[in-house]
Amino acid sequence: MKAVFLVSCATLLLLPSGSALRCYTCLFPTISPLDCLKFPTPCGPSQRCLTSVIRGHRGALELVIYEKTCGDSSMCGAHGTRSMLGTNFTFYSSCCDTDLCNSAARGPSLFWGQAALIPLSVILVNLQ
Repeated sequence: MKAVFLVSCATLLLLPSGSALRCYTCLFPTISPLDCLKFPTPCGPSQRCLTSVIRGHRGALELVIYEKTCGDSSMCGAHGTRSMLGTNFTFYSSCCDTDLCNSAARGPSLFWGQAALIPLSVILVNLQ
């Protein structure tokens, strides 16, 4: 009887806890990391906490957009540059994998960064 009990306890300890990783998610992309209205959000099983930044440069004008979210591990460390309509864009993302680890005001998800390229281009084009 003790053996059955011990095996049952060991099995319970080895099962996944069922609690998902929680990350801060900005309600919307912001131009200051301090302006992020962040909410704890449960992530999917293969996701990590993602913090991303996209910068748009056109001449002396620079616009920076920040976001925090859950993201796929493949997006961790993503970085690059793009040029569109005379505006140069750079983006990067970083990940962490403990509960609410993306709380620091460091920097949008790659998804939002890519989605923001066109509106950001329009803003920068219209400002000149």
